[in-house]
Amino acid sequence: MPRVKRGPRGARRRKSILKRTKGYRGAKSKLLRTAMEAMDKSDLYAYRHRKTKKREFRALWNTRIGAAAKLHGTSYSKLMAALKKNGIALNRKILAELAVSHPKDFEEIIKVATAS
Repeated sequence: MPRVKRGPRGARRRKSILKRTKGYRGAKSKLLRTAMEAMDKSDLYAYRHRKTKKREFRALWNTRIGAAAKLHGTSYSKLMAALKKNGIALNRKILAELAVSHPKDFEEIIKVATAS
């Protein structure tokens, strides 16, 4: 079988792969095959962790809301139930931000939710 030099197309492909793996250690940034393997693996991790990141942030928000609620004498579950019952539609991200950055406002929300 004759040797095929792929010319500009192959060079462009190699260049793009090596550009994406620029900063990786050792052969992963220098050799095409190992660079491709590293790139495939990094794409896999990136895809998987885009999903995981959402779970981790929600858990963090829940923890922050729960800790702030405990300071005001209620639990996370009672607070969330009271918010839902009184029609206060604040998502967990906003509640966590209020609990950390604006504790007075968070306290007011707890008072309004648990008043009834």
